[in-house]
Amino acid sequence: MTTRSIALLRVVHQSPGVTRADAARLLGVGTGAATELVTKLSRAALLVQGPAAPSGSRGRPTTVLLPHPRGPLALAVAITHEAWRVEAVELGGRSAAALSGRHAGTTWPEVRDAVRGALQELRLRYAHRPRAVGVSVPGTVSRTHRLEAVGVGWHDVDLTELWPDAEVFTAGNDATLAATAESRRGAAAGASMALHLRIEAGLGGAVVEDGRTVIGARGAAGEFGHMPFGDPAVRCPCGARGCWGVAVDGHALARLLGEPLPADPITYARRVITAAAARSEPTAGAVPELAAVRTVAATLGRGIAGLVNALDADLVTLGGLGADLLATVPEEITTAYRDGLMSIHRAAPPPIVPAALGDHGPIAGAAEQAWSALLPRLA
Repeated sequence: MTTRSIALLRVVHQSPGVTRADAARLLGVGTGAATELVTKLSRAALLVQGPAAPSGSRGRPTTVLLPHPRGPLALAVAITHEAWRVEAVELGGRSAAALSGRHAGTTWPEVRDAVRGALQELRLRYAHRPRAVGVSVPGTVSRTHRLEAVGVGWHDVDLTELWPDAEVFTAGNDATLAATAESRRGAAAGASMALHLRIEAGLGGAVVEDGRTVIGARGAAGEFGHMPFGDPAVRCPCGARGCWGVAVDGHALARLLGEPLPADPITYARRVITAAAARSEPTAGAVPELAAVRTVAATLGRGIAGLVNALDADLVTLGGLGADLLATVPEEITTAYRDGLMSIHRAAPPPIVPAALGDHGPIAGAAEQAWSALLPRLA
């Protein structure tokens, strides 16, 4: 496959349904060369052409470029603290099929076997088409695909056990992959320095600079949840005290409400936030759920200010429970955020917006990572 062929596939992946004429302009080639590339890729069962929507203008109609119906697939996996999901993803990001299940409180071998079974089912269904796998997990991932997820007690896990003989295997932290997806297909597209934060059982995040996700020397960058923005009296599962993540998640809400720590912190937190959102405008002390949610939201806002001061981000996106908090008590987040900003940022504070991809962000990012690794290998 020529460099231009791979470049054309990247264009179609980023903008499925792009017209052949626009693709030619993006590649800087003439119409004849574009036609030759499309013909070659169609014969290789990678692209097909379809009719473009009527434009109303005169001239010869162009065509749009789409993934071939028998083309390669990337299998994307998202494992959270409570559930898992596997999708078969086409060039361009469309999910062709999905399987899912729950696993709250189970051990890694049980989760591994369930996910491995789902991957095998999709591989059998689509025969030779699955060529790569991307995995999103709630923890740090080394460059050798070893997982450390202290929040669920999974230590030194070999993620390649999910598909040992995969042609292309990629894996990453869920918040990091969600940040990747937001920068390519979501709310952070076009931002020069985007900060993404995702709250589930704890808090993670990533910085995307000019479209490149910063992962660090060991792949552990973005562990913002372990910055000491929380209560020094509370010990985090990581071993440190005062971690920000345990001050803004479901466990934090349970402590504020004087309730036992939940086994399902994400579901629990959403239940509390929903209860808080159902109240009209009572005083903070009159409704325990609302008071707890406001406290957590203010802690989130202060921490965001610290990161914006340090990183000089021009946009902040919130995923997971962060988006729920932003929708329910935006004033608490905004007030604490603005109060914590340096004066140079206050005239035009970087916006805080919900992640456009929502809970789909991590698996979309896993698919993006898998496709990025697969495209150069297509022949």
